[in-house]
Amino acid sequence: MKALVLFSGGVDSTTCLAMAIDKYSRQNVAALSISYGQKHKKEIEAAKKIAAFYGVEQFFLDLKDIFNLSDCSLLEHSNKEIPLKSYSEQMEKSSGPVSTYVPFRNGLFLSAAASVALSKGCEAVYYGAHGDDAAGNAYPDCTAEFNEAMGIAIFEGSGKKLILEAPFIGKSKAEVVRVGLKLNVPYNLTWSCYQGLDKPCGKCATCLDRKAAFLANSICED
Repeated sequence: MKALVLFSGGVDSTTCLAMAIDKYSRQNVAALSISYGQKHKKEIEAAKKIAAFYGVEQFFLDLKDIFNLSDCSLLEHSNKEIPLKSYSEQMEKSSGPVSTYVPFRNGLFLSAAASVALSKGCEAVYYGAHGDDAAGNAYPDCTAEFNEAMGIAIFEGSGKKLILEAPFIGKSKAEVVRVGLKLNVPYNLTWSCYQGLDKPCGKCATCLDRKAAFLANSICED
């Protein structure tokens, strides 16, 4: 039995990778990393290092052309600045999604992952959506409702051969980190920041979320 992990090189997907390896063993797990026209390549670089650390097979897709019409602030062609404030602060002035929401990205990525997984003879696709990202509809493709719908679509569309695993749906990022620490996840190799600087900016929403999650587990990364 095999599993494919949708793998960005961040905290959540790396924890999913560790969980899949723990369940299926390294030789039966593959990672799929997708470029979508993001403003930097830091997360892909991190994904390569982590896949090498675990010794798992890794595949790459480039889907950036699909998002050419989007003005999402994460995309390289966008003139929008990435907000340097928490998600909750951003949501005070909006009912969601936030400006860093890439239109239906998880739907697209999971569809692609399902196709690759079937071709590889996998029985499961893992992805790291968690409850904090779904709060206030900041990222509507991270909600429990979305996950349930995609899970049904993937199961039925694969001839009932493939299941969708989202172990952190409804859980906080702090809980994700707690699981990862037990699995000795190499979080020092992961990249979360939306900026492509030499070091994480510490001010964008994902940096702030990461810091809070580690502090909740009595760890200061600074």
